[in-house]
Amino acid sequence: MAASFSSSLRSCSGLLVLLAAGVALSGCAGMSETVAPAFADPGKYELYDCKQLETERKALANRTADLQKLMDKAQTGAGGAVVSELAYRNDYIAARGQAQLADEAWRRNRCRETPPEPTPPAASPSSAAAAKPASKSGKAIR
Repeated sequence: MAASFSSSLRSCSGLLVLLAAGVALSGCAGMSETVAPAFADPGKYELYDCKQLETERKALANRTADLQKLMDKAQTGAGGAVVSELAYRNDYIAARGQAQLADEAWRRNRCRETPPEPTPPAASPSSAAAAKPASKSGKAIR
């Protein structure tokens, strides 16, 4: 009787430990939004001007998108969720934190997006030929 009570107590406490571990790990899933700024230096963008912030924001957006693609690709393979978390998650959180701080500095400095530069019209081959007079003697000019 005492042996069966001891084994049921052991299995019950094992179940309780697994349940507690599940609850603890599920809390980590929603933490990325609040933890992201903790991985970045809050004073990094204090002295940046708008042009520097614009370049940095674009680079961080590209880095975040690249890491997201890598994480998505890793999750398609066997054990991908573990690989994704171990290999890319910390870099992704750090990039998101830096992007949040850069966005805050952008708003604080009241920056505006630079409009894209208009591309000059490409010169057509016929206008280039018209600009050079043809040689009358037929010999190449040296």
